[in-house]
Amino acid sequence: MSIGTAEALQRLFSQWKREVLSNVTSDEQRTELQKQLSLREEELLASASDGSTASLFSDLMGLGKDGAPSFDSISRPLLIQDFDESVIETQLHATAELYYIYQHERMKVFQVAGVLLRLFHDGRMRIQRGPGARALYLMEKHQPLRYKPRDRQLAYRRAFNYGSLAAPTGAVMFRNFHREFVAFVSAIAQYFRDLLIGEVIRGSQQLNERPFASQATIQRLGTDIRWQIDRATYGNILALTVEVGEYLKTILDAMETPDIKKAFDANTKWDVIEVVSQRYLGGAGEISQRSKMADAGRLLLNFIADNPFKTRDFRDFQTEVMPLGPVAEEWIAAYRMTPDGRSFRGVSPTLRQTLGITSPAPAMR
Repeated sequence: MSIGTAEALQRLFSQWKREVLSNVTSDEQRTELQKQLSLREEELLASASDGSTASLFSDLMGLGKDGAPSFDSISRPLLIQDFDESVIETQLHATAELYYIYQHERMKVFQVAGVLLRLFHDGRMRIQRGPGARALYLMEKHQPLRYKPRDRQLAYRRAFNYGSLAAPTGAVMFRNFHREFVAFVSAIAQYFRDLLIGEVIRGSQQLNERPFASQATIQRLGTDIRWQIDRATYGNILALTVEVGEYLKTILDAMETPDIKKAFDANTKWDVIEVVSQRYLGGAGEISQRSKMADAGRLLLNFIADNPFKTRDFRDFQTEVMPLGPVAEEWIAAYRMTPDGRSFRGVSPTLRQTLGITSPAPAMR
């Protein structure tokens, strides 16, 4: 279809769409009909750009059999925006699991496992035939085959820029992960805070008005995090995450065995981690805070992995992110109680700094 015909079709379709929507009285029906008409318009424009009419470069230059055609008879090219779908979701899901593993690293779970193996090997822990002894024996035998602590540290460095270990020369790193992730969580929290304020001001959440909250910041940060994680997690990240995740489960299951808990007078595996850390590792990590950050952070990163952030209808977007409002607040509440989060100045200041808004908001008069 030529450019002239496509433009005439688009003009007539837009006029007809306005006439049809003006005759609809129900807001719900108008919204649904508008979606269907928009999809149909995209299909028509795609068929109009099929490239069947003098679309070749040679015809455009006048090298074809019919000479140089007029611009009205040329079919416009069909340009498709596929950037949001170009990431590999498997790597993004692996990064979510790696974040969960990293928080347990900060809880000193892997160091505690090393202490337990050393105590078991040296005979300084009074267990010998129980399920805990069996689990420690298998952990010790499998240890040479597993990824080493240095491999985990390199993975954290590449994916999150966490840790002090230098990345290999030429390795791609997500240098601003923490800054952008904190901003993303803050944007979700701010979205629902503003939404709640809007509902209070309007008196009801059923009023058919645009919510007093912006989705553009969430979508912008989410899209950038997707792209940055995708380019920084090639190589062994997926295999390492699967193996270390299985190792972490093995460690936590071993600490839950009755003979290991009895050896340290503990009621749960978390008590074992705390007692061993206090006795042999110079103090316990932030177990309570890191466990909540691990769970909430994994949920948020999995949401980023599954969502291409292309939803433009605010009602659909609100439905998508509705379960994440409490999750974001949980992550922020736990993060602020860690040493790393003491510099967190709040949701609004963090968003303003990330978005480059340096001047304070104007005062109301």
